[in-house]
Amino acid sequence: MSKALLSANALTCIREDRILFDQLSFDILPGDLIQIEGPNGAGKTSLLRILAGLSRPYDGCVEYAGKNIERDREGYYENLLYIGHLAGVKGELTAQENLDFNLQMHGDHCDNIEAALSEVKLTGFEDALASHLSAGQNRRIALARLWQSEVKVWILDEPFTAIDKAGVSELETLFVQHIDNGGTVIFTSHQDLQIGAQRLKRITLDYNFY
Repeated sequence: MSKALLSANALTCIREDRILFDQLSFDILPGDLIQIEGPNGAGKTSLLRILAGLSRPYDGCVEYAGKNIERDREGYYENLLYIGHLAGVKGELTAQENLDFNLQMHGDHCDNIEAALSEVKLTGFEDALASHLSAGQNRRIALARLWQSEVKVWILDEPFTAIDKAGVSELETLFVQHIDNGGTVIFTSHQDLQIGAQRLKRITLDYNFY
């Protein structure tokens, strides 16, 4: 039996005096594709940020390969790719400059940036300023990192936002390739995905009124 790659241990999250989730525990194994689902306000983004080590839970902890991520943050971040709900690109930089900056900042490979931009259908827009591109194109700049990343854990908040059907299908294919190589993908989405139910696992959060 595979050991857990990522573990949530009795996580409690409180925002503005409201309990979003309480004593939430689960294990994520190599090869798992996990969709965090639930209504707006249930805490999906908060959970992703806690799993990524960007926010701290009110109680509980997250472990990567059996180690508390708070005690081995550097080791965890070397194996983590997080892309939030916002594109996170700089309008004053070109598509190529943005991708190069993000790859270097996160220690990813920078040797084939043009190929990565081609994968997200930005060929011909490499030298265009991000401020001159559409929301969908800016989202594609951020997602191009996925084609260059070799880390194990991908945590993605609404990765399909502003992406057309063809782009969604390409991302789904990439997700399956990543988990087939022993990685894991944890994501939120309001999209109806075509990935088979046997490959996709779900963690459902409920909206708490207390």
